[in-house]
Amino acid sequence: MTARKEVPTVAQSTETDWVSRFADEVIAEAERRAPGKPIVCASGLSPSGPIHLGNLREVMTPHLVADEIRRRGYDCVHIVSWDDYDRYRKVPAGIDPSWSEHIGKPLTSVPAPPGSSYPNWAEHFKAPMIEALSAMGIEFHGISQTEKYTSGAYREQILHAMHHREQIDAVLDRYRTKDKPGAKDAKKQQQKQQKPVDEAELEAAEGSGAAAEDDGSAGGAGYYPYKPYCSVCERDLTTVTSYDDKTTELTYTCACGHGETVLLSEHNRGKLVWKVDWPMRWAYEGVVFEPSGVDHSSPGSSFVVGGQIVREVFGGDQPIGPMYAFVGISGMAKMSSSKGGVPTPADALEIMEAPLLRWLYARRRPNQSFKIAFDQEIQRTYDEWDALERKINDGSAQPADAAAYSRATRTAGGELPRTPRPLPYRMLASVVDITTGHDEQTLRILGELDPANPVTSLDETRPRLDRAERWITTQVPAEQRTRVRDEPDTELLASLGETERESLRLLLDGLDEHWSLDGLTTLVYGVPKLQAGLSADAKPTPELKVAQRAFFALLYRLLVGRDTGPRLPTLLLAVGADRVRKLLAA
Repeated sequence: MTARKEVPTVAQSTETDWVSRFADEVIAEAERRAPGKPIVCASGLSPSGPIHLGNLREVMTPHLVADEIRRRGYDCVHIVSWDDYDRYRKVPAGIDPSWSEHIGKPLTSVPAPPGSSYPNWAEHFKAPMIEALSAMGIEFHGISQTEKYTSGAYREQILHAMHHREQIDAVLDRYRTKDKPGAKDAKKQQQKQQKPVDEAELEAAEGSGAAAEDDGSAGGAGYYPYKPYCSVCERDLTTVTSYDDKTTELTYTCACGHGETVLLSEHNRGKLVWKVDWPMRWAYEGVVFEPSGVDHSSPGSSFVVGGQIVREVFGGDQPIGPMYAFVGISGMAKMSSSKGGVPTPADALEIMEAPLLRWLYARRRPNQSFKIAFDQEIQRTYDEWDALERKINDGSAQPADAAAYSRATRTAGGELPRTPRPLPYRMLASVVDITTGHDEQTLRILGELDPANPVTSLDETRPRLDRAERWITTQVPAEQRTRVRDEPDTELLASLGETERESLRLLLDGLDEHWSLDGLTTLVYGVPKLQAGLSADAKPTPELKVAQRAFFALLYRLLVGRDTGPRLPTLLLAVGADRVRKLLAA
């Protein structure tokens, strides 16, 4: 195997790192097949609608493996096949119903959604995915199946498949049943994992593009694995009625009333049915590694049947192909897609940094399902990420965790951009929530967090600050936003007892001395301790915790008019000392 350069691998122990284990297998298989040639990993995406975060696993899994192979110095290419020659299946919600006239046409022959600047439907939905993959540092070679088919690149393979159509039909007939793989298999898989079924996920599985295509089932005229697009209406509502192997004359009729005879040796407006198309491409591209989703991996489905067709018909090898599980979503405010609200990578990159999104896929084996948080859980996710970075820096991270972190923050091509001063995401979200994105106020607050090492420019905290602000403005419902009172709650202040008044006085008296994030943390937790006659460093007791919760709730009611809110030290800094005194003076 020809090596480009010596690059250290990510993990010292392949026993704990799934990416390294697959890289080992792929390199060994590539050596067996074709020593010295570039190793091919592959993904397939159908731009039939928004390409969502579940589809991203189709790309991230081979990307991580291909990147590890490159780190080891091998020549490796990651193909992303755009299945843009698939048929247009349905009009998504929110699109003019008149688009139904295009059902059955190739995706590249369907006009883009209203208002789009792109030339067709496929390009409209490919573009944001390409941009997102670039932002995530994913290096790939894109292949348009429209270009491949219409240029005649697959002509030899098509003629070969038609010549061996009886053999293909026999393979397919081993698996033909009344049930088709898709949402039903996805549901069974979810039940096996004892996880609740997400209807959006099931719809995504059912409508994952080419997987739902028929296999060219035999009809009265025999079985044909090739489906022409009509030369008049451009749709695939066609039926092949005859084919001559010697002359390659193919006759078809269309539901629109058109019929004609063409020479398949010259005809470029049609494609192999999916269960033949996919294994044909494995052989054509020499794919060594390609994962597949649950809907492709059940008995009788595309990957299983394809393994037999690639060997028996095309003389190739089936790729190493792990099944990957669903990617769930927690919280989807203001999201929309053709499948009823499944967020895309572009949506995720609006509220989180690229390394974090990469990490979510890198740290879980492909067959493990996980969720991506768009709700309050994103703050916990960022806390986990920051805690891992601290462990990386002090050398205490476990090998598998260190490997996932490395894969998230860099590729064989170099480091991904990062925030110079990554302040806690939940803190940044609280600050921009309170300041409503006012840069001057935001900088004042961030500058006061640590007086010994103040933030002097918001650029130090970007892009994380921008992601937190975007999350607050697009994902947090209005009723959950923080609104600091303009005037004191005089009625509540007048009703307070002496103990509560004393707690407020102790807080106000300590503001100047404790005006930093750490100082205010000590102060707000310390006031109930002082009132209980304990030292500031006393360990909390059950009684003390009750007193602290009561004190915190009082501060929240006086400052923001409800019992909860952002962390109090951050809230106090954001409100400012003068305004705090105004709102809390009893």
